[in-house]
Amino acid sequence: MSGGPARDASRGGIRFDGVTVAYHGTVVLDSLDLTVEPGEVMALLGPSGSGKTTALRAVAGFVQPAAGRVFIGDRDVTPLPPHRRGIGMVVQQYALFPHLRVEDNVAFGLRAQKVPRGEMPARVAEALAMTGMDGYAKRYPRELSGGQQQRVAIARALAIRPGVLLLDEPLSALDAQLRSGMLAELARLHRELPDVTILYVTHDQIEALTLADRIAVMDRARLQDCGTPQDLYRRPRTEFTASFVGNANLLPVRVGAGSVLFGQTELSVATGRAAQGAMATLCVRPHLVGLGAGPNALRGRIAEVQWRGATHRLYVDVGGHQVKADVRELRTTPALGDEVTVHFAREDAVLLGAGVSGG
Repeated sequence: MSGGPARDASRGGIRFDGVTVAYHGTVVLDSLDLTVEPGEVMALLGPSGSGKTTALRAVAGFVQPAAGRVFIGDRDVTPLPPHRRGIGMVVQQYALFPHLRVEDNVAFGLRAQKVPRGEMPARVAEALAMTGMDGYAKRYPRELSGGQQQRVAIARALAIRPGVLLLDEPLSALDAQLRSGMLAELARLHRELPDVTILYVTHDQIEALTLADRIAVMDRARLQDCGTPQDLYRRPRTEFTASFVGNANLLPVRVGAGSVLFGQTELSVATGRAAQGAMATLCVRPHLVGLGAGPNALRGRIAEVQWRGATHRLYVDVGGHQVKADVRELRTTPALGDEVTVHFAREDAVLLGAGVSGG
């Protein structure tokens, strides 16, 4: 299917304007300023307790901010109840009614919106077709797999033709294979519904990197970083972003002129306008660390080897610091304690902290 129902794009887009949420005096979302553009997929990524689900619930109307405003499109929806906000929402546990058939579950939101009875069958059929569930309209939730139940939950959210779709850890209850398939389906749905704004809460970096146009990184109730998946992965601005978006080697270094010192080893990296002599952190992704001689060589001993199918993850102890290297097609696996050399290119290292800017 292509195209899909027409939607009013002016309803789309989300803006958090200094939104703070507190429970019993404890701040769980602290002064969030964030804009999600109309038609954009924004992932809120962070560990448990970071504030990401609270932010989503503030958009949905399930929590009331202690300060700040929430806008959907040009409307200040802060005082509005959930059913008047024009949103669709999908949660991780599906929340289907077990006593209702699939078609009646999907029609539930339409009834709440008082859609004319004569329009409902076509709207339900349209939503089920979009999610590939049009052959299951007469089944009960207990007759469906977990992945199928989640598709029905998404169909129910889409049936009301929302300007904004909220997804709260929608794949966390699925096994790895089903999750991969659903990621592809969600990506397809977004292509078919390009004017629907999606706010996607997850702690899974793969989901965020796969689906999102931009990622907002949350930690300890605050927004830590925001950017495209490529920018956050390749040029992270903070240690937290580097470690949470992908996997990273984070090495303590002292800044020099066009180089840094890691222990007693001088490494050639871009230092930007970082102050000479300042302490900073060097970030290098494991897949960019090679085994053997090369630029920016580090000598150490194998502390652990993990076979990961297409790669071996080598953990190398370099002067008491762990360096991870993901190496492909390793014919002979090093033994624990073997002395090895690893290396990385100048352009593959990012310097964090010490007022680093430029490059």
